[in-house]
Amino acid sequence: MNLKIRRYRWSDLDTILALHRICLAEVGLAPGDGVYYDDDFPRIQEIYLACGGDFLVGEVDGRVVAMGGIKPVDAGMAEMCRLRVHPQFQRRGFGRAMVQALEARALELGFHSVQGDTTLNQKAALALYFALGWQEVSRRRVGSLTVVFIEKRLTSAAVAER
Repeated sequence: MNLKIRRYRWSDLDTILALHRICLAEVGLAPGDGVYYDDDFPRIQEIYLACGGDFLVGEVDGRVVAMGGIKPVDAGMAEMCRLRVHPQFQRRGFGRAMVQALEARALELGFHSVQGDTTLNQKAALALYFALGWQEVSRRRVGSLTVVFIEKRLTSAAVAER
């Protein structure tokens, strides 16, 4: 089963919004919990693509099963957002492939670092990021959730280590 990674298209909107909600529900989270929201989805062109970032989707046999975006924080730092892999397609390396594709894309766009966040509820996501060289920079309590903020310095060598 091969994952084909491509750039987001407007026609993907309903599919990625559903994917977002399915993935959050799988770990007991929901939009509106104080950490997760979904109001950026109708504005992907504006928030990710038009401002110097990107948004990628991963397909298997024409079905979107993964996604992730990067958006500029400043001239050298991008934020990785919306990394999701459908629960039926997890544990196959698709999350790793998406993170690495987004890191490579961030480097191509001129960013030297990426940052992101996840929650302690998302143990597989944390393990993936740490395995790929991301470092925890802080934690913050939001309601009943602990948000873990992470960061990675990008170099051509680090991104090439796939």
